[in-house]
Amino acid sequence: MNNNIESVFTEIGGVFLSNAEQINIKLKGIKAFVFDWDGVFNNAAKNENKSSTFNEADSMGTNLLRFNYFLHNNKMPACAIISGEKNEMAFYFCNREHFSDSYYKVSDKIIALEHFCKANNINKNEVCYMFDDVLDLSIAKVCGIRILINRKANPLFKNYVINNNLADYITAHESGNFAVREACEMLIGLTGTYNEVMEHRTSFSPIYKDYITQRQAAPTNFFTVENNEIVDGL
Repeated sequence: MNNNIESVFTEIGGVFLSNAEQINIKLKGIKAFVFDWDGVFNNAAKNENKSSTFNEADSMGTNLLRFNYFLHNNKMPACAIISGEKNEMAFYFCNREHFSDSYYKVSDKIIALEHFCKANNINKNEVCYMFDDVLDLSIAKVCGIRILINRKANPLFKNYVINNNLADYITAHESGNFAVREACEMLIGLTGTYNEVMEHRTSFSPIYKDYITQRQAAPTNFFTVENNEIVDGL
């Protein structure tokens, strides 16, 4: 199964820096999913309000990934966005999708990760992180699964990530072009339950209803940084 999944995603241009079996072994220990915002859910361009947007395909990907975790563990995974900037659309996304935490204006992202892990009683190596750029590397050095969102414009950065073992997978799709959906589907596929996830979601089965009820009941916590310490945000 894992060889087949690796071949499916290699064929579209995805790069497995750790092979599918290695990622799947790591995935069994993952308890949380953390995302950068700019350059991950979008191409990092800003609108007139100095914010950046997202697309519904990526949003659905995060939902299916969380539901897949729920299927395997009978509980919700912790989820967060850690951004170096303040993005109104990121706040809207976190509220709508009921991510557990949203961190913004965080230049030293490891501070946010440490706070997130302590608040959710998990270890850094139990986090799967999707990222795209330099500010993210402090997290990529210590978390469990690292997924680099592709961007052809930074070949030297990509080589740096590869040479320093800072990613397990590089997406075929570039930032802002459904790369998050690709990564989510790859991770679900490795667990071997993609079809089961689809069947529960399309039929709105009792277990999916239970998941969505729990998801919708969870509030989102907002944080930022002052004097190198995490403080309540918004």
